[in-house]
Amino acid sequence: MSIYKKLAEIQAEIKGLGQDKQGNGYKYVTGNKVINAIKPLMIEKGLLLKPEVLDIENQRMDYQVSLVKENGQWCGKPKSEILTKVKMKFTWIDVETGEKDENLFAANGQNDWEKGLGSALTYAERYFLLKYFHIATDEDDIDNPERKKKEMEQLRKKVSSKFMELEVERRTKMLEYFKVGDLSEMSLEQLEDADGMLNKIHEKK
Repeated sequence: MSIYKKLAEIQAEIKGLGQDKQGNGYKYVTGNKVINAIKPLMIEKGLLLKPEVLDIENQRMDYQVSLVKENGQWCGKPKSEILTKVKMKFTWIDVETGEKDENLFAANGQNDWEKGLGSALTYAERYFLLKYFHIATDEDDIDNPERKKKEMEQLRKKVSSKFMELEVERRTKMLEYFKVGDLSEMSLEQLEDADGMLNKIHEKK
């Protein structure tokens, strides 16, 4: 199996991740949640992700925070931090074949004086994985088991509608191909494969 086949299977496995933390007025998916979802699949398929920092740029940022009113005027407390900009390369490596997939990425981080780099690296890893696998994060319950069950039932109805349009012989062969007696016995992966097969069949008509 090629490295791209393995990566495609990971992408197919993770439909989305719900936002699990809130900060600075917005919700987001934490790095821990992303890693916990993807790492077991990486181990299963024998893939490593090698991060490399290609360039670092630090810039001092001075600004005002904690606005308060003094003598009729709004005043702010001065604060200084370091804005760290990093250019990186993330390389997927197939440990069985040595096949690689290299990807350039960039990120920023600003967190006091000594933590900017760590924030930038954490941000880069999280968003590289989210964007590489096109993982949706804009629904709170996107990885909720009940939502997945609902999606599966919707897909089953869609497949069933197309399936019943086939001749009896073709329906029998398809069930034999998936080694099931009925569509209700199909897994989500099998339903997705069947949907693709049925689309191709109907396109030829």
